[in-house]
Amino acid sequence: MSELEDAYDDDALAAEYVLHLLDDDERRAFEARLATDRELQALVWSWEARLSPLSDEVEAASPPKAVRDRILRSLGEPNARRSAQALWGWLAGGAVAAGLLLFVLFGTAFDPEPDLSVAFQAELASEDRSQVMVAGVIPATHEIVIERVAGTAPAGRVHELWLIAEGADAPVSLGLLENDGTTRIRVPDDIAPGVRTGTIAVSEEPPGGSPTGAPTGPIVAAAQFNDV
Repeated sequence: MSELEDAYDDDALAAEYVLHLLDDDERRAFEARLATDRELQALVWSWEARLSPLSDEVEAASPPKAVRDRILRSLGEPNARRSAQALWGWLAGGAVAAGLLLFVLFGTAFDPEPDLSVAFQAELASEDRSQVMVAGVIPATHEIVIERVAGTAPAGRVHELWLIAEGADAPVSLGLLENDGTTRIRVPDDIAPGVRTGTIAVSEEPPGGSPTGAPTGPIVAAAQFNDV
């Protein structure tokens, strides 16, 4: 199978995962990959960003059982029946499922493709510039992408990213940074609005990150985001 076909299959799997169309075994296998595969994580976040707005104006409703029965009777293959039953379960669930079903039926008519470009950027640099990182925010997916330009964490230590939201009493950990290359971190939805006006900081921590929920080591760098 070509790389292009692999990418297409993963994109389709990510969509089915977000729509809850995978069976238990498929879902467990997918989540095992999802725990370590950053490209797969990005696909899932992208589908979530595409699909979630579709339910904003849709009210919850339970479809008639007779309609469900007619659809299932018309499907001969077990896999098709399983997918239809899973999708119907979502439809019966209410607003979010109805929005997702509209997307499946009408696809690009909704123009759901999110803007995955970086809108805000910040440079995180130590005073002597032995440590330099560039952080960018992708608002559509609530991602912060951190690229190391210079330096790494000392041996036996790790770098941890923190958000100090405007007016917050304490910093919140956003996750650990890779020791080289690029780190992608998805900010939880409930604190994502604070990224734009807050301060991000990098601290030096023991392996596994801060054991206290607050920075315990020296602050390597701190900055605020600016428009790109």
